[in-house]
Amino acid sequence: MSDCLTLKKSNCRNCYKCIRHCPVKSIRFSGNQAYIISNECILCGHCFVVCPQNAKQIVDETEKVRVLLKSGDPVYVSLAPSFVANYEGAGINSMRAALKKLGFADAEETAVGATIVKNEYERMLREDKRDIVISSCCHSVNLLVQKYFPKELPYLANVLSPMQAHCIELKKRDKNAKTVFIGPCVAKKDEAEYYEGIVDAVLTFDELTRWFKEENIELTSEKDNNENSRARFFPTTGGILKTMTQNNPEYTYMAIDGVENCMAALRDIESGKIHKCFIEMSACTGSCVGGPVMEKFHRSPVRDYVAVSNFAGNKDFNVKQPDLLELRKTFTVIEKKLQTPSDYEIGEILRQMGKFKPSDELNCGSCGYNTCREKAVAIYHGKAEISMCLPYLKDKAENFSDTITRNTPNGLIVLNEKLEVQQINKAALKILNIRYASDIMGDQVVRVLDPADFVKVLSSGRDLHNKRVYLAEYEKYVEETIVYDKEYRLLVCIMRDVTEEEVQREKKESISRQTVEIADRVVDRQMRIVQDIASLLGETAAETKIALTKLKESINDE
Repeated sequence: MSDCLTLKKSNCRNCYKCIRHCPVKSIRFSGNQAYIISNECILCGHCFVVCPQNAKQIVDETEKVRVLLKSGDPVYVSLAPSFVANYEGAGINSMRAALKKLGFADAEETAVGATIVKNEYERMLREDKRDIVISSCCHSVNLLVQKYFPKELPYLANVLSPMQAHCIELKKRDKNAKTVFIGPCVAKKDEAEYYEGIVDAVLTFDELTRWFKEENIELTSEKDNNENSRARFFPTTGGILKTMTQNNPEYTYMAIDGVENCMAALRDIESGKIHKCFIEMSACTGSCVGGPVMEKFHRSPVRDYVAVSNFAGNKDFNVKQPDLLELRKTFTVIEKKLQTPSDYEIGEILRQMGKFKPSDELNCGSCGYNTCREKAVAIYHGKAEISMCLPYLKDKAENFSDTITRNTPNGLIVLNEKLEVQQINKAALKILNIRYASDIMGDQVVRVLDPADFVKVLSSGRDLHNKRVYLAEYEKYVEETIVYDKEYRLLVCIMRDVTEEEVQREKKESISRQTVEIADRVVDRQMRIVQDIASLLGETAAETKIALTKLKESINDE
């Protein structure tokens, strides 16, 4: 299968929306990126439609068509009849004129091929006497049966699609012709590539619109009065049935749209509950007018149906019915090759997801899978990761947060902007001499703390860091940090009990003061002693001087 849908990695944002909407879960999530699994995908385009980040892209074949136009061979357009819903007011003639300006040789409605196909459906019911016939116009439905309901392949009408039947007809008229289909479908790109040699390229309406804008081509409004155009109903739910002559009383004719409804019908067929039916199946809700490109950029179910209905005539296109062999189409089983895990293996994965008993399996669908067991199977196949489980991540985050909060030695109090206690840990309860958290939860913080600092932080918007506060009521010192979270409108107070530090500090200060006082007393005492010694030495020196003087005088007198 061709990779018609690709991922733009830079845009993928971990939202799982594509997985939630993928009817066959053909998306692998790895490294925070969602990857399309091509051998499981049915190209319904749901992921492209719902992606909020435009991470899914349809492969653009505009350049391929430009090359065809330059080849020298005439290039014809098979235009899906749903164009009238996409290009308001435009008719086949205005579309043909615009397409010729781009270089195409001519353009016709795919409804011509649809007429050929519906004629074959009628012949099948009339002559082949099949039990159940499922229309094979929708390539996504064909892929669904080939990949997920292989037992129902015999019921799939082995008939070319209208696109193929019309392009073969165009090439029969001109042997050198190249053909390009233009419509609202992603899957047609794969169908054209899978059945080589019939359709040379496929463009979506979106690709064509961009091309028109590049060339400054504007469509003119016109009315179409072609009564021989009943097959224009094909792109609507029940449109095939509207074109068919439902005159075989043995059969029940019904139309089903939407992948989920198609899968339900196929399961009923598989169970043997349905017989003698012609079932028109469309993967898109509303059929082709609800195609992924139209739904992404132009979604108006009622208006679109009215546009097609007003465009369609009451009679068939004049066509020459080809030989039966020319209309045959073969379908083969497309193997997905996925091993089914055992109950034990699923159980092990569930336990890793925190699902230890059935009641733990919430089946919330947030990961994109309908049930936890379905998610476990996807993990086993490497398509999903355990971290995709939102309740698991929530519980893990809460447990981690609770562990930190519970075991931190610092007191933690969380307040709302009304200064009401929202959370308090054990350390804070101990600091504030509170027995149970429930005693203070929801109450004003003023019951246990002076709110002045909280009010200051709340009004100023400036956080408070490492302020030392004495809680006289509790005879404790704390180092207080208050942070205001504006986004969540919460005040977070962290209190570190520094009572012991403060006591030790005061003891050291007391010892220092005492030491200083003793030192002062010792110095004073020493000074007094020095002074006393100095006084005594002074008196002795004076007496000695007097004695020596007298001795000197007595010697001189002799």
